[in-house]
Amino acid sequence: MIRSHILVCGGTGCTSNKSAEIVAALKKELAAQGLDQEVQVIMTGCFGLCANGPIMVVYPEGACYNHVQLSDVKEIVTEHILKGRIVNRLLHVEDEKTEQRVMSLSETDFMKKQVRIALKNCGVIDPENIDEYIGRDGYQALAKVLTEMTPEEVIDVVLKSGLRGRGGAGFPTGMKWKFARASQNPVKYVCCNADEGDPGAFMDRSVLEGDPHSVIEAMAIAAYAIGSSQGYVYIRAEYPIAVKRLQIAIDQAKKYGLLGKNIFGTGFNFNLEIRLGAGAFVCGEETALMTSIEGKRGEPHPRPPFPAVKGLFEKPTILNNVETYANITKIILNGADWFASMGTEKSKGTKVFALGGKINNTGLVEIPMGTTLREVIYEIGGGIPNGKKFKAAQTGGPSGGCIPVEHLDVPIDYDNLIAIGSMMGSGGLIVMDEDNCMVDIAKFFLEFTVDESCGKCTPCRIGNKRLLEYLDKITSGKATMQDLDDMEKLCYYIKDNSLCGLGQTAPNPVLSTLRYFRDEYEAHIKEHRCPAGVCKALLHFEIDASKCKGCTLCARNCPVNAISGNVREAHKIDTAKCVKCGLCMANCRFDAISKK
Repeated sequence: MIRSHILVCGGTGCTSNKSAEIVAALKKELAAQGLDQEVQVIMTGCFGLCANGPIMVVYPEGACYNHVQLSDVKEIVTEHILKGRIVNRLLHVEDEKTEQRVMSLSETDFMKKQVRIALKNCGVIDPENIDEYIGRDGYQALAKVLTEMTPEEVIDVVLKSGLRGRGGAGFPTGMKWKFARASQNPVKYVCCNADEGDPGAFMDRSVLEGDPHSVIEAMAIAAYAIGSSQGYVYIRAEYPIAVKRLQIAIDQAKKYGLLGKNIFGTGFNFNLEIRLGAGAFVCGEETALMTSIEGKRGEPHPRPPFPAVKGLFEKPTILNNVETYANITKIILNGADWFASMGTEKSKGTKVFALGGKINNTGLVEIPMGTTLREVIYEIGGGIPNGKKFKAAQTGGPSGGCIPVEHLDVPIDYDNLIAIGSMMGSGGLIVMDEDNCMVDIAKFFLEFTVDESCGKCTPCRIGNKRLLEYLDKITSGKATMQDLDDMEKLCYYIKDNSLCGLGQTAPNPVLSTLRYFRDEYEAHIKEHRCPAGVCKALLHFEIDASKCKGCTLCARNCPVNAISGNVREAHKIDTAKCVKCGLCMANCRFDAISKK
């Protein structure tokens, strides 16, 4: 008889921190102490609080252990499992000053304001065991749809729920399905975008790693709604764990008769296949993605016609991303009004964000639409490390913009983010502090989009390269104010004339930083100074003679011998030799070196 369950995070982050080895060590230790028949060890998906991984939760107590190492396994088994004593030192520390510890993950500030719908099963079930998914109401929504509802009724529920696409611009999901249903063609396709190319984004990956059946079931429901019998999940090959678990889930669903022919004896047929992407960011655009599934070069096509009329293999097609599908089964089971009761007037439900950058609690969060950025950063995210000041948050990845401190209290939804110069995107949320240079941030994202452009249209292929050249001039101190004006004009030209969403949104990081941080651009140009001390071409290191003790530590660590001086005498830096690596400042014990 099983008296205890030990759940260990098996998401990509924790796996990279040896969670699989921890599971193996747990099983070995339990067997050695004769407990292997009483305790079950399960590898789950992501718990969310990635900053504290590897994470382990022991039931029935619900004790959540953080930063678990192989060396902790024996103590956990001996103390907790055998003797019933909680290992307090491994519990989550809520307050560093008081060292207040919290036993349950649900009791942490990180989780208190979250509402988990898309992430309902992540960190709760074994993603490779279909029985555990079924035990959490799995495939009940599909059964309800096939036996009790018409396709039109399914679409009506999705429409009334207010669910908007979670992959970018937020187009109403039900409307997309309605258009595809209306298309007069006997062959239609259902596609899932699991490519997720935004830097810092890992929402879709985590859902597929922790709850792949929720996407499979939702795609079957979508297929029934529009009249399709074939679906494809387009997933990046760099997600090996997600690919593996998704394939296992598909095979299990086929074995149980939940995919294939005559599902639930209703005569409905639906097959699902995986297609691997090679990591091209442009293939996140729907027409490019479908072209790639067809085995061709992933390039976008002009619209109209839209995919609902002419998509994959020139047949009517719907494409939603992983998170969008992950909401469908809950909407069917709980009703449109239940989902619509959450969020804001025009943005219903919840949104999953990958919280990263300069934040204490990096990880995966799901919040009701309308939650403010301040709540996400300071209550859920635990604030900025090292007492630094918040400067900006980037949402929407390379297609989005930077949100400054004056908009910390703006409720997060599709329309509000667009109004302040950003966008929801797929859900990456990167936090920046006072040490970030906003010109450098804009340059980083533009370098990414220039590299990822398919090159099909001139405004994107050439325009963004010229834009990047302007940013290079600014960060190297060679630009003029006329260059700044010309760069801004070029941004709008690229937005208005590019073929697809990649080119149309590529200038957004530049425009948003110009809008809110123009003073930083002007400091680079007029004063040849980077206020954050990031742009190497515009900074130099100085030694304060009144503070320098002549310990020689800076000179000994300088890789190019640019520092000279006698022992116990103030040292000097030869700026002609200095490569601006910062090792001297990092090693100075007397705070005598600063960057200007």
